[in-house]
Amino acid sequence: MDIDHRLSSPAALRNRESILDVLRTVLPERGTVLEIASGSGEHITHFAAAMPTLIWQPSDPSLAARTSIAAWLHDTPLANVRAPLDIDAAAEPWPMADADAVLAINMVHISPWRATLGLLGGAARLLPAGGHLYLYGPFRRADVPLVASNAAFDADLKARDPSWGIRDLDTVAAAATPLGLNLDRVIEMPANNLSVVFVRG
Repeated sequence: MDIDHRLSSPAALRNRESILDVLRTVLPERGTVLEIASGSGEHITHFAAAMPTLIWQPSDPSLAARTSIAAWLHDTPLANVRAPLDIDAAAEPWPMADADAVLAINMVHISPWRATLGLLGGAARLLPAGGHLYLYGPFRRADVPLVASNAAFDADLKARDPSWGIRDLDTVAAAATPLGLNLDRVIEMPANNLSVVFVRG
């Protein structure tokens, strides 16, 4: 009997339409979109089917995740999705020279801070002037109390790994600015998440 290597994330199924709505306003009509930490592959296959004029490049440092992405693509072939790359956001160099946009969905809080710094540095290297880095997930914001569900989630993340946790948006923006990535907009999303868009200067 064949083994189904496709992983599935309930969160990805819940948030993919609301994320897609934002991406339609952020991404160029044509070009290459690199996703860092693609996970199961459900996001990128959904986006690629909805935005077929873009080339989508998934990546993940996890072999299980890359296997899942390949399995989803085998099940639903998409000519505009490339084979997944092994990219650790915190490691250099990345096996790509350029991209027209970079995405990272639910990565910043479920990884060490050095991964966020690596993500920002990698995006700054790959993006052209005017290119966008899109982040999605929960963030702390000045003068906005952390809702109870996010506070509990943050505590759970830190219990799983002390280097994880919900990041302060001002701190992320401060790390991005010297790299030429300027905070462009912050969009409220369902379930107390944010879409955070940086633009390459």
